[in-house]
Amino acid sequence: MSLKSLLKAELVLAKQDIVSKKRVLESIADVASNRLHCNNEAVYDALLGREKLGSTGIGNGIAIPHCRLESANHTAIVVMSLQTPIDFDSIDKRAVDLIFALIVPPNECDQHLATLAQIAELAQSPEALGKLRTAQTSEDLFNIFDSLI
Repeated sequence: MSLKSLLKAELVLAKQDIVSKKRVLESIADVASNRLHCNNEAVYDALLGREKLGSTGIGNGIAIPHCRLESANHTAIVVMSLQTPIDFDSIDKRAVDLIFALIVPPNECDQHLATLAQIAELAQSPEALGKLRTAQTSEDLFNIFDSLI
């Protein structure tokens, strides 16, 4: 499944004023649960459970929280930028300001891995990251991300 087909304007949030990893996961759960028609606590618990296995902060100021969720009826991606970078226990110890969260139903394992790979590849491009970081509105962030994928 391509990133472009997953991208939905209501799941793209720019310059969020969030100060902790826990609050980021709660915010992702809130917006994703509406789209997935499932309980936000279930989404949060699944994301938190994945984080307990090891941080999804992959470096370069990027985090890719992700989980499989039994109650999800389809895949959702939440794209978020933060006003102020936060500690996300990243492998490079750098604070995170760009988040790409992925929630998938358990039967889409192969697509899950392919989508994670697409996001990770994008995260290796300083030019792409620079463009994403310039977005001041959710609409700008959506349009920039859409143009990059």
